Amino acid sequence: MDILTNNIIVKGGWVMIPIILGSIVALGLTVERGMLLWKIRLDVKKFTDTIFSLLEKGHVDLAIEECAKTEHPIGRVLGVGLSHRGNEPAEIERHMEHIGNEEVALLEKNMHVFLVIVGVEPMLGFLGTIIGLIGAFMAWEAAGAAVTVEKLAGGIYQAMISTAGGLSVAIPYYIIYSIYINRINGIARDMNHYGEKLVHVLKDISSRKKK
Repeated sequence: MDILTNNIIVKGGWVMIPIILGSIVALGLTVERGMLLWKIRLDVKKFTDTIFSLLEKGHVDLAIEECAKTEHPIGRVLGVGLSHRGNEPAEIERHMEHIGNEEVALLEKNMHVFLVIVGVEPMLGFLGTIIGLIGAFMAWEAAGAAVTVEKLAGGIYQAMISTAGGLSVAIPYYIIYSIYINRINGIARDMNHYGEKLVHVLKDISSRKKK
């Protein structure tokens, strides 16, 4: 099996080298980002219900503690909002937005590399196809009427194998990239939604205290 795999890689030509390197980098990103997203998994609805319930009962310190011990980005966003609860609503939103942007940036770290790999891999495959076909036609031209399948096989192999290699890397990693980006966008939406809700809750509590 190893001999067959090595033979296929060799027949795919030098283009298989960057294709394989790209797949290794993409695998590393898949594992690293996947572990991060798994680590911060959280029932956001349950968490925020707990925070808002504590605030309604006047347990602000407990709500801050709950945010501090939560690894999910929304915990840091709401925690910052609570730490600035004495400020104007616009100021609270500004602080939460700043932290939220930082958290999203951390989640999206190196995702652009992922996207580049997904986009470049098929193009490398097509480049290998063109190079292989050029080689096949050059062999045909050199052999003339004496051309045989064996003389064309090298270029045809490279054309088919490189294309298959590029697509085999790009397709699954594009799916993984889409899953990760959707998850990150979902986290960003949650931070925005519950951040706005926190501002309204703090505003209502402040209004009741003034009466």
